[in-house]
Amino acid sequence: LHCAGMCGPLSCSLVPGGGDRSDPRTAIAVYHLCRLGAYAFLGALAGGIGRVPLLLLSSSVLQWVPWALVLVFVALAFRWDRYLPKIAALNRFSLALHTWMRSRSRTAAAAALGLGTPLLPCGPLYFVLSLGLLSGSWLRGAEQMLAFGLGTVPLLWVVQTHFRWMRENLPPIWLGRLRIVLGLSV
Repeated sequence: LHCAGMCGPLSCSLVPGGGDRSDPRTAIAVYHLCRLGAYAFLGALAGGIGRVPLLLLSSSVLQWVPWALVLVFVALAFRWDRYLPKIAALNRFSLALHTWMRSRSRTAAAAALGLGTPLLPCGPLYFVLSLGLLSGSWLRGAEQMLAFGLGTVPLLWVVQTHFRWMRENLPPIWLGRLRIVLGLSV
């Protein structure tokens, strides 16, 4: 539900509108395939890198790492991250990507957004990525991130395929409220 509320509106921007002749199913499928590929790649990278720090830590320290991650996740749930400084390079990248996407086909824009999705600020995504780091294996890291991504596909797909109906039948204030409710359901 959280992913549908937070990434749903962004991914729905790729769904072709009334005057666009692009196939919406193709754009949605390309978005999800590229997003899942990017998640698996990032998970493999995290798992491969994670092996080195794990070798340096003793088992007594490792037992506390998951609890530290839980505390970070709770802090993200309460939105305490908004008090941290923002990474300017990610904001510039996001603006450049958005500008580039406007001049491309919906399918190319869907691929670019899917590949760039792991760079979005997302507490659950970063939490699962940290678990990939702890896995100590590139294969386990890729599996964890791919499983996370696959779990988000069904509801995101429903939101994307019914977005036109929601936009036509729900007033903007209710769309905003729906997004907030879904975003808080972590």
